[in-house]
Amino acid sequence: MTETKLRSADPELEHLTRQGWPSLVLAALGVVYGDIGTSPLYAFREALHATGGSGADYANVLGILSLIVWALTIVVTLKYVTFVLKADNRGEGGTLSLMTLAREGLTGRPRWVLVLGVIGASLFLGDAIITPAISVLSAVEGIEVVAPALSTWVVPITLTIIAVLFFVQRFGTSGVASVFGPVTALWFVVLGVSGAIHIFDDPSVLGAVNPIHAVRYIANNIGSAIAVLGAVFLAVTGAEALYVDLGHFGRRPIVTAWFLLVFPSLLLNYFGQGAFVLANPEMAEHPFFSMHPEWARIPMVCLATAATVIASQAVISGAYSLVRQAMHLNLLPRLRILHTSETQSGQIFMPQVNNLLFIFVAALVLFFRSSSGLSAAYGIAVTGEMFITSILLFIVMRRIWSWKLATALAVIVPMSLIDAGFLAANIAKFADGGWVPVAVASTMALMMQTWTAGRRVLAARTKADEIPLAAIIDNLARKKPLTVPGTAMFLTSDIEGAPTALLHSLKHYKVLHERNVILSVVTSTTPFVPDDEKIFLESFNPQFSRLVITFGYMETPNIPRALVLARKLGLKFDIMSTSFFLSRRTILPSKKGGLPFWQDRLFISLAQNASNATDYFGLPSGRVVELGLQTSI
Repeated sequence: MTETKLRSADPELEHLTRQGWPSLVLAALGVVYGDIGTSPLYAFREALHATGGSGADYANVLGILSLIVWALTIVVTLKYVTFVLKADNRGEGGTLSLMTLAREGLTGRPRWVLVLGVIGASLFLGDAIITPAISVLSAVEGIEVVAPALSTWVVPITLTIIAVLFFVQRFGTSGVASVFGPVTALWFVVLGVSGAIHIFDDPSVLGAVNPIHAVRYIANNIGSAIAVLGAVFLAVTGAEALYVDLGHFGRRPIVTAWFLLVFPSLLLNYFGQGAFVLANPEMAEHPFFSMHPEWARIPMVCLATAATVIASQAVISGAYSLVRQAMHLNLLPRLRILHTSETQSGQIFMPQVNNLLFIFVAALVLFFRSSSGLSAAYGIAVTGEMFITSILLFIVMRRIWSWKLATALAVIVPMSLIDAGFLAANIAKFADGGWVPVAVASTMALMMQTWTAGRRVLAARTKADEIPLAAIIDNLARKKPLTVPGTAMFLTSDIEGAPTALLHSLKHYKVLHERNVILSVVTSTTPFVPDDEKIFLESFNPQFSRLVITFGYMETPNIPRALVLARKLGLKFDIMSTSFFLSRRTILPSKKGGLPFWQDRLFISLAQNASNATDYFGLPSGRVVELGLQTSI
């Protein structure tokens, strides 16, 4: 079997590597750390608010700071940077990559691991609608500090920025992305410097590095501890982006950026906010913007807005990538994908996904109207995804890395307990807004489950009416129909049976091409497939052959480009005299068997909104013949 990797490596990564190591680290700053980098805008403030009326006293401030410091240390530095980033699936990261890696390590590829992956991916999409809303809102709310009279303009300005952000997605992000890294680097430098300056307001805040302050605070404030933990978790939201974007930059640039700039800057800023609040308790309402001098507040609002737009862009791009992975793993129907760069295949635009994200984000801004209101909705999706990551990581440790049970448990159990604690704290906010990401994630999970179940039913119905390919070939050899010049390629998802398009072509046209290729496209469980494993070519006789093309789930399935490799293996054809025959199914609901009637309707609706195979596989539209048929499920 031979297979071809259309993209030997991420072109963006190759380009940046040629530019040099500093450029790679700088680019990672802009893409990976935008979300967690904007957390100082609201995390410490919301934790103070969660304490109730005594928010600005010494014990509260040191307890909250200690919780934030150790959350960043354990969740981000220890869990993600030290362990999760090493669990790459051939260089790619993210929930679905970890899920496929874990399934490979278990006998029989159990479905419960797939279910965990689906839930984790769904939770990420729930998070993707909240990040742009809360990030941009929290930045624009700086106007209330600069000019309180303009507070009524916060929501309209936020909606305008979000509308522009989603509108420009169709033009690609390559031009804007070139400034992502420098702007984010400037943001982190400003965070660190402004925080360091204010630490001198009360240097005793540095004592928060002692975890005893965190333990003591929780022990002495049982009543408010759950609410405070839910707010403290806001400081580590965005940690999952480190793993999602692993394939774009590799582990070393992400780790370098974290230890060199991001981690120190975040710690300095949180310490600075704590010292400022202790010295100025009346400023606890908006400590981030209030601790800057008046002349710097307008520039800070502008810089914070730019940083939040970058953070939102990273999440939106991540949503596109995740949906594309789900499509290629047959968890979702084919949706339209537009490539916005001629050189960087990772830069894509998905109109349907973009429109849905914009509607949800705008609705959240209009419904909650403040970042404090939205903070209640933030967290459940991320904590749930982090908990699932811990479970899948344990499987990888045991089955892929061959760790001893005691060693794996010693690492996973403490991290899972922390994840579970944060999850419980965020579930407490369910009624106040936490239901939003849960509802979105549940909807996405239902769609994925419906699509996979519907495909199984459809495949079973199709197989019941299937005629073996060998029988058709033998029959045609005995009773040869009229032959016409050229090559016909019949696309089918079933490698064994005769393509429906072939049967209908013979039925309607009563002719056969002089060369006929049964073409199937398979998605691998690996992100990319090397060139020498992409093409499988089998010849039955001079008139019939089978061609199987395997793409990785991160690759764009372009059939014409892959056919170049098939030609090297001896497949003779001229693209200009080749016709591609496809079956276009009209799916009808059935009252007997199959899925529940409402789920039939949902599956049919998903199928109707799927993009056609011609566009999805990059086929030349002038060479495609579609034959219709009806199937009941």
